[in-house]
Amino acid sequence: MNSQSATSSLLFVSLFLLISSSTAFNITKLLAFYDPEYSTFNGYLTETQLAADINKRQTITVLAVPNSAMSQLSGKSKDVIRDVISLHVVLDYFDLPKLQKLSKKTALLTTLFQSSGIADGQQGFLNVTELSSGQFAFGSAVKGSSLNANLVKSVAAQPYNISVLQVSSLIIPTGIGNSPPSPPPPPSAAPAHSPSVAPAPSKSKKAPTPSPSKAPVASPPKSAKAPAPSSDAPAADAPSPSSDADAPVSSPPSPGPAEGPIADAPAADNKDDTPAPAPKNSSGARLSFGMFVAVFMVVVSSWAAMI
Repeated sequence: MNSQSATSSLLFVSLFLLISSSTAFNITKLLAFYDPEYSTFNGYLTETQLAADINKRQTITVLAVPNSAMSQLSGKSKDVIRDVISLHVVLDYFDLPKLQKLSKKTALLTTLFQSSGIADGQQGFLNVTELSSGQFAFGSAVKGSSLNANLVKSVAAQPYNISVLQVSSLIIPTGIGNSPPSPPPPPSAAPAHSPSVAPAPSKSKKAPTPSPSKAPVASPPKSAKAPAPSSDAPAADAPSPSSDADAPVSSPPSPGPAEGPIADAPAADNKDDTPAPAPKNSSGARLSFGMFVAVFMVVVSSWAAMI
C-alpha cells in the first residue's frame, strides 16, 4: 500500500508540474491585479493579441508602463501600437538580482518585436545600462537613441519564467510611430504662366489699328503726285508768246473739284484725268506752226528786199 501511495503521489506531482509548465502564467491576469495603474498597457496587450504570444513563452520579461506615461500612443494605429508594445517584451528573464550581476553593467536585449521579422536594423533590440547612481535605464538600441526609460520597481517575478518590471516611460525607436511628414504639393505652374499669356490678345487688338491709318495716308500721295507733272508742263510752256496756248494750260490744274471724287474712288479717277494733257500737244502744234509762219514771213521779206 505504501508503495502504491508513493507511486500515486509521484504521478500527481508530475501531472501538476506538467500542467503548471504548460500554463506558466497569464500576463493579463497578472497585470489586472495592479489595475488601474497598468490598465491602458494591459488593454493594449489584449487588443493587439500580444497577450496570447506572451503566454506561450516559457521565459519572458515585460516592461510595464503606467497609465500616466501612455499618452504617446493615443490616436496611433493598431499596427504602431503593437510594434511599440512588443518592444517592451524581452525574450529572456531579468529581475533585479540578475540586472545587478551584469558583467559589463550593460546588455543588449532581444525583444518580441525583433522576432516579428519587421524590425529594421536595431529597432528590435533594447539597451539596458546601470547608471553611476546604481539605477538602471532602458532605451532603444538604434544608434543615437537615449536611455529614456528608467527602472522604477519590480512588479512581479516568477523565476525563471516571467518578470514584470515597471519603467518610467514608453520606448519608441526612430521609425516607429513617428513617420516623417509628407512633402508639400508641388506648386502649380499654370497660374505662374497665365498672366504672361493674358497680354497676347491686347497686342493682337492693337495690331489692326495701324493698318487703317496707313491706308488713307498712302492714297493721298498717289493723287498728289498725279497733278505734279501737269503743273510742271505748263511751266515749260510759259515762255510762249501766244495767249491762246496759255488757256488750255490753265485748265488742267483745276483738280480742285476733282479731288473730291479722289477721296471716294481709288486710283481709277486719276487715270480718267490723264487725257487732260491732250491740249498740250495741240498747243505745241500751234506754237510750231506759228514759229514756221514767222520764219517763213522773215524769209519772204528778206527775199523781197533782195529783189
